[in-house]
Amino acid sequence: MPNPLSICVVEKDAARAKEITEALHQGGWADVTVITDDASLTQTLASTEPDLVLIDLANPRRDTLETLSEASGARQRPVAMFVDESDPELSTAAIQAGVSAYVVGGLSGERIRPVLETAIARFRMMTQMQSELEAAKKALAERKTIDRAKGLLIQAKGLSEDDAYRLMRKAAMDQGKRLIDVAQALVTASELLR
Repeated sequence: MPNPLSICVVEKDAARAKEITEALHQGGWADVTVITDDASLTQTLASTEPDLVLIDLANPRRDTLETLSEASGARQRPVAMFVDESDPELSTAAIQAGVSAYVVGGLSGERIRPVLETAIARFRMMTQMQSELEAAKKALAERKTIDRAKGLLIQAKGLSEDDAYRLMRKAAMDQGKRLIDVAQALVTASELLR
C-alpha cells in the first residue's frame, strides 16, 4: 500500500537522486519530487508543499546546512538530513535549525523508512511541545494582565483581591466577554488616564 506522504528530495547528483527515489518508491512513497539545484529549493517547495523533505549532503558546510534548513521549512515540516561525515558542530547547528533527523553515515535504502518515520515522530513531538510552550506563555501573560487589573481595582476602589477578581468576573459574564478581555480593557483604560 503506498504511503500518502509527499516527499521532496534535495540531491545535486542525478544518479544519487535516482537511487534515493527508487528506495523511496520501494518503501511505499510514490509522491516524490527531486530538487537538484539548491537555488530553486524555496520556489519548488512553495509550489509542491511536500509533507517531508529529505536532504542528502556528502560534506555539508555550516552555511549550506543553515540555508537548506531554512529554505526547506524545517519549522513547518519534518526534514531529514543525511550526511557522510560526523561533525558535532554541524549536528548541533542542524538540530537548532529545526532538522528532525540528522543521520551520519550516508543514506542507504534499508535505512530510509525507519529514519523518515523517526523524523516524522520527532517533528510531531517538537510541534506539540512548541504548542504547549506557546499556550503556557500565553496563559502566563494573561495571568499577569489579570493580576495587574486586580491591582488597579484594589487601588482605585479599596477592594480585597478576591472582591476585585469577583468584580471583573461579574463584568465579564455580564458583557459576554472573557475575563482576560475585561482585564485588558481595564489596564488599557488605566494607561490612557495617566
